[in-house]
Amino acid sequence: MRVSMRRLALVLAAAAALPALALADGLERAAGKALFDRLWVAAPSSTLANDGLGPLFNEKSCASCHMGKAFAARMSVAEDGTVTARGLATRLGDAAGNGDPVYGRQIQPRAVHGLESEGTVAYSVTPGGPTVADFLPAFGAPAPATKLGPRLAPPLAGIGRIGLVDEAAILAGADPDDRDGDGVRGRARILAGGHVGRYGWKASAATLDQQIADAFMLDIGLSSPLAPHPAGDCTTAEAACLAAPDGRDASFDGEEISRQMVGLITAYLDGLPAPNLPAASEPGAAIFASTGCAACHVPAMPKRGGGAVTLYSDLLLHDMGAGLDDGVGERNVASGEWRTPPLIALSLRQGRETRYLHDGRAATLDDAVRAHGGEASRARANYDALSDADRAKLIEFLGRL
Repeated sequence: MRVSMRRLALVLAAAAALPALALADGLERAAGKALFDRLWVAAPSSTLANDGLGPLFNEKSCASCHMGKAFAARMSVAEDGTVTARGLATRLGDAAGNGDPVYGRQIQPRAVHGLESEGTVAYSVTPGGPTVADFLPAFGAPAPATKLGPRLAPPLAGIGRIGLVDEAAILAGADPDDRDGDGVRGRARILAGGHVGRYGWKASAATLDQQIADAFMLDIGLSSPLAPHPAGDCTTAEAACLAAPDGRDASFDGEEISRQMVGLITAYLDGLPAPNLPAASEPGAAIFASTGCAACHVPAMPKRGGGAVTLYSDLLLHDMGAGLDDGVGERNVASGEWRTPPLIALSLRQGRETRYLHDGRAATLDDAVRAHGGEASRARANYDALSDADRAKLIEFLGRL
């Protein structure tokens, strides 16, 4: 097994503080949790197991964005609309998915010692409106076509279920030409190599390994064999960032974290349980189906090898209308298209700092439903037409998923 024994020993030493987890779910998951929680530092450092941060970054650890029982972002909105959040990042791009020529795909508001960050970002929300990012750039204004799209770190509880869904079932659910006339035209995102994207707000990764590697690169500035960019999201216009030391090492597959380390975190996240879900026979479940919510938030999908996976998502891209279009597209994905988010961790997301939708604009589940447009317009109209009693039953059902 090719692995840095020094680094693995340090990882396992950190995991030793969690004996119950190690006994219950194995040493691999315990090591993955230690890496997930780890605060990374800039290279070079005397602690080889921790270095490689940045040079520009959003946070120093995965756990800084994914917190609490749901492993999701936390976001508070003051009376004046100003936002305080952990786990809210700002993607950059135009409608065609091109990143900014200077600032890249994402704003990194923090930098290692001796470097200047890309600037500061302040967020605000108006009732019924989107979360707005106010960017004070350090290296001049972004390109005229560049839009700013706040992205809330999604919940990770139950994320392992996504990888269990049969790829053929995702493709079979697509209806880009709306052959059945229901107004829902979901389509699969086909990535390089012909694989179907299923992770992330825009279905940008086919595997959890790739999603983790991309997050390490964009959010923390750590390279891996799946995202071999030691300068993270720095562009050719950011010379000081590109010239900064990195933590690449032959022991880590020539990068700052090895493929095995990504795999350890994958094992940990794959094992995060979803909550116990309400029965499909409940009145709220019937209302969920009759309004049309289940057309996209499919309760169960076929599982690879047989059986079913309860997910409340079809893992397809849907045009959600102008109200949810922030102008930031991705390659072959329009700016108003979003992958249907699984709903299986909603019951774990309770409290004052819980927000919904990709940018956290919705303070309640009711707000989130009413923000739906585009292909979900018919379902939203059906929701609006419900009696107060039936609407309350539906919201109560959603709150227990």
